[in-house]
Amino acid sequence: MSRVSVIALALGLAVSSLALTASAATAPSPAITAAVADSNRPQADKDRDADRKPAEMLAFAGVKAGDKVVDFMPGAGYFTRLFAKAVGPKGRVYSLLPNEIATRSQKAVDGQKALAGDKAYGNIVPLVEPVNALTFPEKVDVVWTSQNYHDVHAFMGAEAAAAVNKAIFNALKPGGVYIVLDHVAEAGSGVRDTNTLHRIDPETVKKEVEAAGFVLEGQDDALHNTADNHTLKVFDPALRGHTDQFVFKFRKPK
Repeated sequence: MSRVSVIALALGLAVSSLALTASAATAPSPAITAAVADSNRPQADKDRDADRKPAEMLAFAGVKAGDKVVDFMPGAGYFTRLFAKAVGPKGRVYSLLPNEIATRSQKAVDGQKALAGDKAYGNIVPLVEPVNALTFPEKVDVVWTSQNYHDVHAFMGAEAAAAVNKAIFNALKPGGVYIVLDHVAEAGSGVRDTNTLHRIDPETVKKEVEAAGFVLEGQDDALHNTADNHTLKVFDPALRGHTDQFVFKFRKPK
C-alpha cells in the first residue's frame, strides 16, 4: 500500500470516529431544556440530574416535539417524565414494562399506572408486554432503555435479548433511533456480570443490537467514569450513582 493510500485510510478512520461521536455535541433544544426545568418533576429526580445529565441524553437521542417514544423498562419514570414534556401534547410516550417484571413487582406496576394518571403528564401510555413477544400500538421514532439492558439477560436470557432487539427494530420507523444506556462491565466479560454486578460488556451490546439490523451511529461519553474499575456491584455505596456508563445510539436504516 502506498504512503498516500495509508494516509487516506487513516483520515477515513478518523472521520468515521468523529462521525460516531459528533451527535453527542448536539445542543439541547428549548423543549428539552424546558422538560428538565419542569416544576412537576419530583425533587428526587432533580437531585440526580447532575449525575444523569438528562438534557445531553435527550439531545443525543434526538427527541423532539411530536415524537412517539418508548421508554423500555422505565423504572421509577425518571426519563419517562422528561420524554413526556419534550415531545409535547402532539407526541406520545409509551412506558413499556415487561410482563416478566410486572409479575414480580406490583410496585413497578403501580408506579407505572400512577405516572400515566398524573395530570401533569397527559401523554404517557402504560404498556405491559411479554418480553419474547413485544407489540407496540404504532410505529415509533425513539426507543430508549436506561440501565436495564443487562436485566433482560440477567432475568430472561440471551434469547429474550435477541427477541427484544428484533421487536424494537420492527417497531421503529425507518430511520428511527434505539438508545441503549447501561453500566460498563470488564472488557471481554460478555454477559458474565449481568446478574451479579448488574453490568454488561459494551461490545456484547453492540454485537447483539447490530445483529437485529441496526447500525451504530454514535456514542456519548458524558457518563464515562474512569474511577470505576468495573469490579464493584453498581449498588455498592462507594459507587452507586456514579458508575462508568456507555450510551449508544443505534439507527434503523431507512
